Amino acid sequence: QVRLVESGGGLAQTGGSLRLSCAASGRTFSSNLMGWYRQAPGKEREFVASVTWRSGSTQYADSVNGRFTASRDNAKSTVYLQMNALKPEDTAMYYCRDALGDYWGQGTQVTVSS
Repeated sequence: QVRLVESGGGLAQTGGSLRLSCAASGRTFSSNLMGWYRQAPGKEREFVASVTWRSGSTQYADSVNGRFTASRDNAKSTVYLQMNALKPEDTAMYYCRDALGDYWGQGTQVTVSS
């Protein structure tokens, strides 16, 4: 059973930075793609970024490209989302996801004040 635990959310000012972490346990060797998603109140959950365990290959939504950086530490079984130049529209609950088994963490709240 894969377990994902996010941390690192909080309150930031516009232009500030936060780093989210997602610690994964119980994943199998086949698991490769990890995604970051977010959901703002009244909106649908949306893709933010992804990173692969094996190569570290990343992809980003247009809205965060150039501001957010996804990475992973295989030794710690942890993926990260470095968020810079934060905007109020980045305010949301952020989730990580193991794509292989469609496992989700409980989320961590990010609030950006203007």
